[in-house]
Amino acid sequence: MEIAQVLDNALRKAAAVWVRPDGHAPRLVWALWRDGAVLVAVGGAEQTVPGLADGVACAVTVRSPSTRSHLVEVAATARLVVPDDDTAAALRAARLNARPAWAAVYRLELA
Repeated sequence: MEIAQVLDNALRKAAAVWVRPDGHAPRLVWALWRDGAVLVAVGGAEQTVPGLADGVACAVTVRSPSTRSHLVEVAATARLVVPDDDTAAALRAARLNARPAWAAVYRLELA
């Protein structure tokens, strides 16, 4: 099985990933895998990710869905997006333990 398929399978099951913007420490964040990218909602009442900004290179670390151990780290580029209605609904649905209230959404496009 090639790495792209392994990554896709793991991200479909992941509720959280580690994100490390260049020059910053890694941060565990809740995230949503959608349309081939990791979506991260930040600001407002949501999580903070120091250094995450439009165009910033970052590393995304994914755990194995079965063993919870480190599976893979991939390079990504953060892109500030305005989520469409379907994506916003998916982000709200993925946020099971709190009322969603984000200031920005970043699409982490994997290299």
